[in-house]
Amino acid sequence: MEALVAFWTHALAAALFGSLTLWELRRGLAESEQRMLLLAFALTSVWAWITAVAPTTMLAAYSETARNLVWVGVLYRLAGIDSSEEQLGVRPVYAAVAAVLGLQLVVDALPLVIDTETLTRGHALIVTAIILRLTAAAGSLVLVHNLYGQAAPSSRPGIRLAMIAIAAMWAYDLNLYTIAYFDPASAQGLFDFRGLALALVAPLFAIGSTRDERWRIRLSRAATFQSLSLIAITAYVAVMAVLVTALRGSGFDWTRAVLVSLLAGMTVAAIILVPSNRARGWAKVKIAKHLFEHRYDYRTEWLRFTETIGASGPKAAPLGQRVIKAFADILDAPGGLLMVADENGSIEPAAAWNWSGSANPGAAIPTPEALGFWLSVGAEGRIIDFDALSGGWADARDRDLDIPAPLLGEEQAWTGVPLIHEDRLVGLVLLAAPDYRRPLDWEDFDLLRAAGRQAASSLAEAHGQQALMNAQRFEDFNRRFAFIIHDVKNLVSQLSLLSRNAERHSDNADFRADMVATLKGSVGKMNDLLARLAPTPDQRPARPEPTPLRPLVASAIAANRRDHEVMMLGDGNMWVMADPLMLEQAIGHLVRNAVDASTPGHPVSVRMGDDGDMVLVTVADSGTGMDAEFVRTRLFQPFASTKQGGFGVGAFEAKSLVSAMGGRLTVESKPGEGSSFTIALPATTPAAEPKRKLA
Repeated sequence: MEALVAFWTHALAAALFGSLTLWELRRGLAESEQRMLLLAFALTSVWAWITAVAPTTMLAAYSETARNLVWVGVLYRLAGIDSSEEQLGVRPVYAAVAAVLGLQLVVDALPLVIDTETLTRGHALIVTAIILRLTAAAGSLVLVHNLYGQAAPSSRPGIRLAMIAIAAMWAYDLNLYTIAYFDPASAQGLFDFRGLALALVAPLFAIGSTRDERWRIRLSRAATFQSLSLIAITAYVAVMAVLVTALRGSGFDWTRAVLVSLLAGMTVAAIILVPSNRARGWAKVKIAKHLFEHRYDYRTEWLRFTETIGASGPKAAPLGQRVIKAFADILDAPGGLLMVADENGSIEPAAAWNWSGSANPGAAIPTPEALGFWLSVGAEGRIIDFDALSGGWADARDRDLDIPAPLLGEEQAWTGVPLIHEDRLVGLVLLAAPDYRRPLDWEDFDLLRAAGRQAASSLAEAHGQQALMNAQRFEDFNRRFAFIIHDVKNLVSQLSLLSRNAERHSDNADFRADMVATLKGSVGKMNDLLARLAPTPDQRPARPEPTPLRPLVASAIAANRRDHEVMMLGDGNMWVMADPLMLEQAIGHLVRNAVDASTPGHPVSVRMGDDGDMVLVTVADSGTGMDAEFVRTRLFQPFASTKQGGFGVGAFEAKSLVSAMGGRLTVESKPGEGSSFTIALPATTPAAEPKRKLA
């Protein structure tokens, strides 16, 4: 019965691999990989048939060794070692396996040249052959693991089924010859069903051969020899050999002892790991770090990251967008948002790239909470996993960050990467969630944390360069101001002379005509000088006090409306905590800019209102508007303006004044639709009037 099973299972395997040979032959032999694969299918079919009809002959042993040698050649071709200098370190491993198979051929041929009739010589030859086949199977499995493990993720689907089939073939051989070495009688059944095992993996080769990838792979990095696989396989063989040798013939029931020891070890591990979250987490990280392949090709990721951030040229995106894209490429995120903290502690967006969430998630965060969150993230430097926080499985240190509710409620936020430079948080990158929100692990956090410091250095350098440019612009402004002062001095001298002569010649009609002409000319020159200058911020410190809103807004409108219509809307019967002079000056800048941006017939509106404990003053126009890039990167920078001949200091000064009073200035604008600037300051109660003294 056993002989019949062995014949039909091996015959079935021979038929299936013969069919694979004809199928592969029909597809052509244009490439060396195809020719090698065709030879492997053919030799496997020949070996299976010889084993079916003559399983104990020397020809069957030779055909099995030839089959294994050709399959090792298939792996060698797939790895592309001949065409890659980076793979030279793997060649000795292939050479070692091939040497074992060559030695196997020599051992199989020894019965032809030596006398093996004696029991000792025959038994030694059989044991040697079994050990060589066992070693060859183990080494071949290492090669399969190394090839598939080092393939790039994009290449693995094309070779997955083939690698499973090859690994299953050699794994069966490994267990077969291991058992044959220790207990030859028990291995006979495995020999009989060996053909069935091979027949079961044949469909995997067939399915894998129909894919378009043609079993081509791209190695993700230098495929160095991974000793862990060899150690595990060798340890398995060594432990079993030692146990069986030591306990053979002793009468001791070693199987029960092994089971009891294994059960005791599992029980101890369960007692330690199950109740302790810390122990389970430690075990998961250690196992992932040291027993499994890393997810990232760090060399490739770092080169791509630095290339994205360091891109230059007229077509390069702004630095903020490049930083976001560099992090998004690491996690395959669709987009992101770069957040920074202003001088007052508020969190505001600095750049966006393919971000579909809220344009300003930090707008609803009160300043004290925003400042506390910013300082805690900078101190801890931890990657923020929003899914873990919302799902309740976040680490205790992550929960201690006290992330504001508006950020936690942002559905698009997947992870937050702090950008830390010299122990100071300079920015926070919010990455948008992909379609599949996979859990983040220690490897993601390590890579993002290291990349965050690199990006922070780039941002800090860019900010330093921007500050230097602003200082140079102010230096140029001061130089031009010195020239204008000289012209003003001349005008003052001219007017002083005119005033002295007016006392003596005021009755002369010709003098009066010249005086009027001179005054007109001086006024024109002074207007020209004023046009060449921009208002400078008030350098005195802010002195917030309870201030009625309506009179202050009305005064700012009256001083800056010119001939344009400006409407005052809303409830102005509110009091605000502000410096009256600074607030009037800030509103005046915004009104003047709105008037300049509007065409005649399109009035400007100044609306007063409140939002909880904040007073809002919104200056809106329907003028030319600004694009989002200008608003994010240039609007509140000095000397940046969209107006013809504008000096670009008004918006910069307005924001500086509002920030100095502890408020916030936000803007909404679209090209062709106008702009809306909103000043938000704390509301307060009316100041108590001083009591009159009684007579």
